[in-house]
Amino acid sequence: MKQQDARTGVLLLTPTLVIVFAVVLVPLAWSVLIAFQRVRLIDVGRMGLFDKITLDNFARVFGSDVLWESLRTTVFYTAGSTFLAISLGLVAALALRKPFPGRSFVRAAMLIPYVAPVVAVTFVWKVLLNPEFGIVNSWGRKLFGWDDPIAFLSQARGEITLFGLDIPVPTALLTVIAFEGWRYFPFAFLFLLARLSALPGDLEEAATVDGATPTQRFRHIVLPQLMPVIAVLVVLRTIWTFNEFDDIFLLTGGAAGTEVVSVRVYELLTVQRNVGAAAAQSVLLAAVLVVLLAAYLWLLRRREGAKP
Repeated sequence: MKQQDARTGVLLLTPTLVIVFAVVLVPLAWSVLIAFQRVRLIDVGRMGLFDKITLDNFARVFGSDVLWESLRTTVFYTAGSTFLAISLGLVAALALRKPFPGRSFVRAAMLIPYVAPVVAVTFVWKVLLNPEFGIVNSWGRKLFGWDDPIAFLSQARGEITLFGLDIPVPTALLTVIAFEGWRYFPFAFLFLLARLSALPGDLEEAATVDGATPTQRFRHIVLPQLMPVIAVLVVLRTIWTFNEFDDIFLLTGGAAGTEVVSVRVYELLTVQRNVGAAAAQSVLLAAVLVVLLAAYLWLLRRREGAKP
């Protein structure tokens, strides 16, 4: 009976395994193989499976200043977007924690940036930030006295005068970071709100009776219980943001100092028609993601081991 159940289980898993093998493993293995070949886009149909094995693609990728610049941009973009998304999600979860009239509607409305089509929301942002007719520049000139409109999505560097000092800021990069934080904060909001709903109220009530301020209650009671969830969110958002392509491509096309690694891979493939170099940089990106995934699995294992 046990052998029959085992055979039945394998039979039921076979369609899924075949699909994973055909859709995931075969393309992944082919991409790794192409990374070691000198292949142009026009040669893909005529190349052999093991033609022209070489390390030139990796030498070109690692020797390119553009790669390291895109990596720095990706790290800055990932860190800023992750921090902003989790911070906004935490603020929203704390603000909507207590009951009030219309809370369910407000909670549902918080999910709009996350569930809306990315093409639609990027179009709205591009219209709002347009330097000629965008409402943001219009309000900026009327309310804040801007002398000239700001090209938020096409200006690589701007200046902010603070205490008599001109401070350079990466305008377009900060704009796409703001978009990323706004678009994905509902994901953190859902996780944190679920954890806040499960917190026992006795501890906070006791701290209130003892004279603790709201800041002290948050710092010493609420935040320590949210840290495991925040740690998981940091790893997840880092993995997904590091691999992000569509948001930046739709907003700026990778121009104005926003060329991240994924956009660089796209340009190698479609503009330079260098399939081998694009595959080599994809392998490098996959290696970084594997490290981040290992960190996520380690966090999950640590959380499971900490449970009583």
